[in-house]
Amino acid sequence: MNGKASLGRSDRRSGTIVDAVRRAARQEQFLEVVSADEARRRFEASVDRSPLAAESVSLAAALSRVLAADVIAPVDAPPFDRSNVDGFAVRAADTAGASDGSPRRLTLNDEVVPCGLQPAIEVLPGTATAIATGGVIPRGADAVVMIEHTELIEGDAGPAIDVRRGVASGQFVSYAGSDIARGETLLRRGTRIGSREIGMLAACGLAAANVVRRPRVAVLSTGDELVEPGRPLKSAGVYDSNGAILAAAIAEAGGEPVAFGALPDEEVALEIAMRDALNSCDMVVLSGGTSKGAGDLSHRVVSRLGPPGILVHGVALKPGKPLCLAVIGEKPLIVLPGFPTSAIFTFHRFVAPVVRARAGLPPQAARAVTARVPIRIASELGREEFVLVSLVDGEGEPVAFPTGKGSGAVTAFSQADGFLTVDALASTVDADSNVDVTLIGEAARAPDLVIMGSHDIALDIVVGGLADRGFLSRTIAVGSLGGVAAVSRGQCDVAPVHLLDPATGVYNKHLVGPGLALVPGWRRMQGFVFRSGDARFAGLSAAAALKAALADPAVLMVNRNAGAGTRVLIDSLLSGARPRGYANQPRSHNAVAAAVAQHRADWGVAIEPVARLYGLSFLPIAPEDYDFLLPDARRQRPAVQAFLDVLADEAIKARIRALGMEPAAK
Repeated sequence: MNGKASLGRSDRRSGTIVDAVRRAARQEQFLEVVSADEARRRFEASVDRSPLAAESVSLAAALSRVLAADVIAPVDAPPFDRSNVDGFAVRAADTAGASDGSPRRLTLNDEVVPCGLQPAIEVLPGTATAIATGGVIPRGADAVVMIEHTELIEGDAGPAIDVRRGVASGQFVSYAGSDIARGETLLRRGTRIGSREIGMLAACGLAAANVVRRPRVAVLSTGDELVEPGRPLKSAGVYDSNGAILAAAIAEAGGEPVAFGALPDEEVALEIAMRDALNSCDMVVLSGGTSKGAGDLSHRVVSRLGPPGILVHGVALKPGKPLCLAVIGEKPLIVLPGFPTSAIFTFHRFVAPVVRARAGLPPQAARAVTARVPIRIASELGREEFVLVSLVDGEGEPVAFPTGKGSGAVTAFSQADGFLTVDALASTVDADSNVDVTLIGEAARAPDLVIMGSHDIALDIVVGGLADRGFLSRTIAVGSLGGVAAVSRGQCDVAPVHLLDPATGVYNKHLVGPGLALVPGWRRMQGFVFRSGDARFAGLSAAAALKAALADPAVLMVNRNAGAGTRVLIDSLLSGARPRGYANQPRSHNAVAAAVAQHRADWGVAIEPVARLYGLSFLPIAPEDYDFLLPDARRQRPAVQAFLDVLADEAIKARIRALGMEPAAK
């Protein structure tokens, strides 16, 4: 037999894998990468943006809907002349000149007019009728005297009142139609119905409203890795957050999301689901769709669904390059990138305007502020880039700090205040540049306290304590060195740090400069972390485990990022050695622990509480001090004083100890 004929099963399987690798390496990801403006032009030219047809809904279901036609008032409101106060219906002329010294006496009619009762007795000259707030004004009366401006008089002829303050004709009377007049345009087409509009409709006796039908938008997610929230997370799996994010965003934009769930990367199943969605909905929004290294699965399926088909596949945006825009028949079909931040950015740029238009809503006006960028931002030439930022007060001017989270971060969009746009022809935004920041969402309350520096899980307890005291905190994780820079520039109130001075072996004290104070926080133990049961390290001390790791070329480490306090410790322990994995430099203790727990590394250095969270073995190396740099100029601010009080709170200290850390003594 020749070589090919003698291939065994394992060889055939290996050949299949190699073929898949070759296909993935030479795949054409995008049909044509176009600019964002060109993508928008093509999409807008092919999509119907007129409001959908009207439907009648009950008032209970009308909130936030858009009126499809003008509403003409069918009745007056109020429907009759009514009293605005408790008192007496009178002829105003009978009260002329009344005062405490010269009251006017009026005989009371044998009637009391409560709400809901039609009066039977006419108010004749020299008489008055008792009336409640909201009561119908009797015939003959043209004003109401407040009860507190009268005095009851008992006489032989029956009860009477002395009026001690005169009233003018019409005083304390609401006339029929004074609020809503029959035949007037009560609400106009295009009005978004809120609680006030609900009240106006109800006041006219309307139990339903004709509103623009909300566009039904199918929401699909694709990916073999996706797991439905609430189910156990499988190996190499991620929870389907995009489905929930996009459904909520569609509802916010005025649409009706229709969940189709998460689908595997399988062409037949995806095509069936897409056709079903197109048949039952007005629009289809799908996120993800890269299949097993074989290229973009979604666009292949979309290309078979019907004309006009794909308009754009590939946009010069960052994040958002994989965006696919299509129209099938007259229905838009949009394939968003799979990463959450990319998906939500492109949704708001391309999809939300169409949803709003079809729901009868006006375009959403962008709100922007001018802010200063304190650090240089590198960008990729040829792609318009959106950079999410957090805004802080930089001594009277807004300062925009990039969040530092990539397009795969679920929290990036929700935790940012806005974003700045880097032009496709720019490669950088220089430090200290003034930029326009487009705000995200509704205007939020400015934080009382800005914390910038290294993050720690115990810091969340402190921030929670501040919230219990009514103070809103903003935490921006920029690392210890970033915190030092920010507090020195006056851009934050507190900077958490844990930096070792190699010359003295003391933490943080070398960071204190003019106008800065060091506030003790807590001590946490750093150590050598590894998987429980790893015989190469079990039973050893940290020093012996490190020696064993450096001696074994098969052992892989995970490092920390430059500028982190833990990185200083690691480099001092390695004494110039560069073991395998040294270049892998995640930015948090959690990322180090996850890499070891998931067998992507064999050892690293992390703090003890994080090792516990991930079920790792821990060999103590050295304690480190997690402290706070505080500007003297801000110490007397109420939020800073509250921060210091929380640090000293014994209940807060007990919670920090429960995490395995030791708060500093008073």
